[in-house]
Amino acid sequence: MEYPSLDKPTAGAFRFNTDSSQLEIYDGNQWTGVLATSPEQQTGGTRGLITGGNWPGDQSDELLYINVSTTGNAIDFGDFAGDNYATGGCSSRTRGLFAGGKYPANFSNMISYVTIASTGNVTDFGGDLSVGRVFLSALSDSTRGIFTGGQASPDVASDVMDYITMASTGNALDFGNLVAAIKYYPMTCASPTRGIIGAGSPSYVGTIDYITTSTLGNAADFGDTTAGHSGGQGCSNATRGLFGGGYVPGAAVVNIIDYITISTLGNAVDFGDLTLNRRGLAACSSPIRAVWAGGCTPTDSNTIDYVQIPTAGNAMDFGDLIGDNSGAQRNREGLSNGHGGL
Repeated sequence: MEYPSLDKPTAGAFRFNTDSSQLEIYDGNQWTGVLATSPEQQTGGTRGLITGGNWPGDQSDELLYINVSTTGNAIDFGDFAGDNYATGGCSSRTRGLFAGGKYPANFSNMISYVTIASTGNVTDFGGDLSVGRVFLSALSDSTRGIFTGGQASPDVASDVMDYITMASTGNALDFGNLVAAIKYYPMTCASPTRGIIGAGSPSYVGTIDYITTSTLGNAADFGDTTAGHSGGQGCSNATRGLFGGGYVPGAAVVNIIDYITISTLGNAVDFGDLTLNRRGLAACSSPIRAVWAGGCTPTDSNTIDYVQIPTAGNAMDFGDLIGDNSGAQRNREGLSNGHGGL
């Protein structure tokens, strides 16, 4: 029998449910079961992966990782087979996938993957994007990875969405089209049922689209970001989607963080601020935390900062990226095995 608590629990609190004989965690909105598939049981905590980047300047073939539930500097995971920047990244509990970008050549259609719980170099997925492109983004549920937007040719925006089944290998298939083409970095996140695609620069129009991940079809209008910011990076838990950084009209680089409730429709609401104004950054998340890493202000940065998703407030220092250029890189991409789509 469940008895009411005297006080509202805090996000991250645990309890044992005597009716279901299951350990549960409070995610800030509700109690959810801690399952054997939880990343906390698989890896000791949600693991975030962050790719190498940069452009212009020296590109990097690095892949780094962090434990999202702790703080500290990034750690080396492995390498790409060549320079890598401006890819799209998505993930299941076990696999992280990267596609497109400049790897090994601009407007790449290559898809590669890693096993998140281990370390090592990336492996070819055995299939390609339907259209090679750079500056794209991606989202996923536990089964499908969907790659959105970007440039399929120099300075020409794409409205393409294509998808893969992450546990298998093979070529990406057509999913549908965005409401409008996005040239740089759609800001993506997901719940287990819905994918969110926030606007990408340089349109500086902060529209937000959504899709139902398990179906096929064109995106539909969700709402707008605050101040029209676009071209940052998005991440989420199963309930809230957060968008951080990017531009506002007039090409100003910003530190904005705003959020939406994924299951509804409507405009984003102010959440707080990143520790630095920046664009070209990476993002990853757990059920509790959102993390942003790298980017440029316009000077390249090695900063990693984070917020607690169930609350609102300004970001705090997490640690630093490492590697080429002392970890200071732009045009990175991030993913995790604990994001909101799982």
